[in-house]
Amino acid sequence: MSKETAVYTHGHHESVLRSHRWRTAANSAAYLIGELRPGLDVLDVGCGPGTITADLAELVAPGQVTGVDAAEDVLHQARETAAERGLDNVHFAVADVHALDFPDDSFDVVHAHQVLQHVGDPVQALREMRRVCRPGGVVAARDSDYGAFTWFPEVPALDEWQELYQRVARANGGEPDAGRRLLSWARAAGFTDITATAAAWCFTAPDERAWWSGLWADRTTASAYAKLAVDGGHTTAGQLAAIADGWREWGGRADAWFMVPHGELLCRA
Repeated sequence: MSKETAVYTHGHHESVLRSHRWRTAANSAAYLIGELRPGLDVLDVGCGPGTITADLAELVAPGQVTGVDAAEDVLHQARETAAERGLDNVHFAVADVHALDFPDDSFDVVHAHQVLQHVGDPVQALREMRRVCRPGGVVAARDSDYGAFTWFPEVPALDEWQELYQRVARANGGEPDAGRRLLSWARAAGFTDITATAAAWCFTAPDERAWWSGLWADRTTASAYAKLAVDGGHTTAGQLAAIADGWREWGGRADAWFMVPHGELLCRA
């Protein structure tokens, strides 16, 4: 069975976790909520700091939720999130989605948010998610599509950012335009009962613009992505600083608008 070969482009800098901690089941897994009910057992793949995981645990209690991530350090935050919310039906472990350490048919729901774009073999990842899902259960995946990100005003530095990010992510073994590919990956993984949909985040209110532009400005110069971009010969620190300035310029505009589209999958096992 294959193992992870891709490098996680973003890393877990504070600017990355700033966006991860914002995510909830309501704003990032609404397509899945209708499939959930008390008593179901859920696996949350790539759980990060655990905010979506905690929401899932509340929705299926007394069912059990297992959150897994490839990075042990971020699981400390996930455990803190669960403890702060008083949840006793969730636990966390390190795992590689290409080779999950769970028996066949272990979970009623297997969920992955913003994971498949970062892995070396998304089809194998979906096969593993299917393997550990009980017959009649649901495998759910949601990924953004960087090539379809849309914004206004058309600040030139953001065009440079988009092209650079896609180049760096692919050099690391991922596929940043994953959203449009989810259906094809699910079919290649052997699923036949598939519901494919799309949804978007949209940042336009003043506080949203400030938050989104600020975290991307910081991520562009201070995160693992910045180091990978420079060390990989894709750009320079000076060019990254100019892109960060472009993010701040965009965020300061009263007419600024940014859309992040996502592909979504509900696959019946």
